[in-house]
Amino acid sequence: MSVTTTRTLPAQFIEDLGKDYARQLTATTAIPVDTSKFAPTVAAQDALQTQAATLAGSGVGSFAPFIQAAQQRDIAAGQQAAAAQQRLTDAGQTLGGAGQTLGGVATTLSGIAGLTGAPTAAQTQAFTSPFQQQVIDTTLAEFDRQRAINEQNIRDQQASLGALGSGRAGVQLSEFQTQSGRDRAALEAQLRQQGFQQAQAARQQDIANRFGLGQAQAGLGQAQAGIAGQQAGLGQQQLGLGQFEMGRGQFQTGLASQVPGLQRADISTLGQVGAAQQAQRQAVLDAQRQAARTAAYEPLERLGFFGSGVTGLMGGYPGQFQFGSTPAADPLQTALGLGTGLAGIFGALR
Repeated sequence: MSVTTTRTLPAQFIEDLGKDYARQLTATTAIPVDTSKFAPTVAAQDALQTQAATLAGSGVGSFAPFIQAAQQRDIAAGQQAAAAQQRLTDAGQTLGGAGQTLGGVATTLSGIAGLTGAPTAAQTQAFTSPFQQQVIDTTLAEFDRQRAINEQNIRDQQASLGALGSGRAGVQLSEFQTQSGRDRAALEAQLRQQGFQQAQAARQQDIANRFGLGQAQAGLGQAQAGIAGQQAGLGQQQLGLGQFEMGRGQFQTGLASQVPGLQRADISTLGQVGAAQQAQRQAVLDAQRQAARTAAYEPLERLGFFGSGVTGLMGGYPGQFQFGSTPAADPLQTALGLGTGLAGIFGALR
């Protein structure tokens, strides 16, 4: 059913612009927008970030060799300390032996001091041969036997001459007996003097032997003291080595405690620099995505501005009145409304 209506139409040039706008809008919207060109893209992980992850993985337990080396140093230090203690113990024992030896030297020298000076009868007797008297008695007995033989020979000679019992024979026999007595006394004195001299020589030899023994003991004591000093020095050296090993172990323990921190610092630095470079590449990708999006929607945006301008013109010029009976919708108004809507949509998409 037709109804008579009155329409206000735009000016002719505005209507021409609206029709041109409608044609462009139809053609532009018929072309699909390729959204793959501005799809979200994530920048790949930076090489420094990969290196940081690798370092973090390889650094797990990397301090263990330092700990093991420190433990070995501690064991070596303990062994050196034990050896040093044994050295010092041996030095103490050796020094004690040296003290005993030197004590023996003092005793020996004290005994020697008692033997110096003029010997007493007891000291001489101590070195006299226990067989001296037997030697003297045997020698004198032999002398007496020879004297008796000689005296008998004199008597036999006197008897053969017929002078036995004469005064001259008595004088001869008396002189022989007197001389024999003196010779016997001299022989006994000589034997006793020889025994005394032998006792004195034995005593002097004993003093020399004791003095030599004292010197030997003194030398041994000094040698033992020197050995004790050397052992003590070796003990001190080994003790110093043990302390040195312990110090090296503590140093390596300190290194082991620092390694994780240094590795974490390297990992953090690599991660931060890698993250910054990744962020920079991500910003470039985002800018490229935004530029692609803007380029893709630029025709629609341009049409939106076009439609807005036509709408503004329609409001600024008086329209033409037309009467008709067909209640059909104005295509220009419809197109302009669509353009305004697209402009709003595009503005929202931006």
